[in-house]
Amino acid sequence: MYWTEIVGFVAGFGTTFAAVPDLIAMFRRQSSQGMNPTMAAIMGCFQIVWVYYGTLIASRPVIAWNMVAVVINFLTVGAYFYFAHREGKRA
Repeated sequence: MYWTEIVGFVAGFGTTFAAVPDLIAMFRRQSSQGMNPTMAAIMGCFQIVWVYYGTLIASRPVIAWNMVAVVINFLTVGAYFYFAHREGKRA
């Protein structure tokens, strides 16, 4: 593994897991209150583009972290709609 890949993995870790605290907070509260799924949905969509870009340039860090981030962001969107439905909100 090259030094640049190590830096990429470290940077990817930080940006990928930046969304996790919101997801955890939503599960702890069992509520969608204060959450807006739009940003997570937009980020998830563009991270799919990043995964494609990573395959074009053969960058393992770009591919790996953005695949994880796609899952986290779409889990956030799914959790929002699940809790909003339970709360009787129109989402």
